Amino acid sequence: MARAVFRYWGISPWEIEVLYGYFSSRFDVIQEEIEQEDTRFASHIGVRMPVAFSDEFFKWFEYRRWERVKALFKEMKRRRGSGNAIRVDLVFEGNRSIRFRMDSEDKQWFDNSVEKLDFVLELLPYHTQKLPPAAHTMEYRFDTQAVRWRLHEARAGDRTYRFRGDRWHMMEDDDDT
Repeated sequence: MARAVFRYWGISPWEIEVLYGYFSSRFDVIQEEIEQEDTRFASHIGVRMPVAFSDEFFKWFEYRRWERVKALFKEMKRRRGSGNAIRVDLVFEGNRSIRFRMDSEDKQWFDNSVEKLDFVLELLPYHTQKLPPAAHTMEYRFDTQAVRWRLHEARAGDRTYRFRGDRWHMMEDDDDT
């Protein structure tokens, strides 16, 4: 069975147990409680899955189960209130690694990002055509102005690119904006 990894801090045992229940019938689940890495957030959960972000994943994982996972993420945000209370990173590791970061301060925008995650599937073929050559990693961030997910970053070898305006820009080593 494939192995999913949960890395987290500030997440209640109940929340981890529920999330584990959703994933354990499809994956061997490794749980790792870690030290707080970012003081801007009270809680963080990173879920890494060794599967491609695709229609096949959602059929295999089952749509109903996926809806429950999304509901849990929204409930986690609700329980913590407004502000930078929680950051959720979902990483799908197929032929190309795809990361989604949900960290909106506002509950409505956070919930919106969770709900619109599935819609990226429709745009993924178009987005992969626009990637820098040999890109092996893509990261999406939710744009609250446009109310949609946008490509944010790509990695190819040891190079990092950021999508700004309508094209990719190679980042310098010390440029983390």
